[in-house]
Amino acid sequence: MVAVDTHYLKATGEEESAKRRQILDGARKVFMDLGFDGASMGEIARAAAVSKGTLYVYFADKCALFEAIIEQEVVGQSQVAFNFDAAREAATTLCEFGEAYIAMVCRPGGGSAIRTVMSIAERMPDVGARYYERALQRTINRLAEYLKARAKLGELAIDDCQLAAAQFPLMCQASLFLPFIFQAAPAPSPERIREVVASAVRMFLAAYEVKAK
Repeated sequence: MVAVDTHYLKATGEEESAKRRQILDGARKVFMDLGFDGASMGEIARAAAVSKGTLYVYFADKCALFEAIIEQEVVGQSQVAFNFDAAREAATTLCEFGEAYIAMVCRPGGGSAIRTVMSIAERMPDVGARYYERALQRTINRLAEYLKARAKLGELAIDDCQLAAAQFPLMCQASLFLPFIFQAAPAPSPERIREVVASAVRMFLAAYEVKAK
């Protein structure tokens, strides 16, 4: 039996992972600065401080690189903790969710992936669809399940919880997301996010909350 040096394997794996992160960090900067069409594997290799040969060892082309960056974005978003405990009342839950959601999608530097996906979605619909389903639709589905639970408890009266769950994040985005994503305004302050989300919650509950008799 051949002895396996597990320390060597662990070190090699860590080095591979570090090199991959180095490449992705460089690629993210190039995509942010030049966009998908303007980015080249040569520019990415220079930004990542690796040779083009090394770059191609890890990624077949810039499409594969971009998809890996999108995957990182999706994973990062999935790690944001939204508390949809059905036992919590709607006003508190919606306020906390709205503030955390807007802070995530409007964070400094966080719009580059969204802008790039939007710019290539027509040519690469699979990339756009995967991003939407995993980064956006998943959150809407979780919110819809929460709204259904609160409706069953009699706090909310909602015929279409999926529609309501899609409406609420858009209400929270009002005056914040579009100016940010089109670089007409910087990332909103926590104070401004709280103001807009509080307004969205009031409007949402005015439409869907069961009024006490």
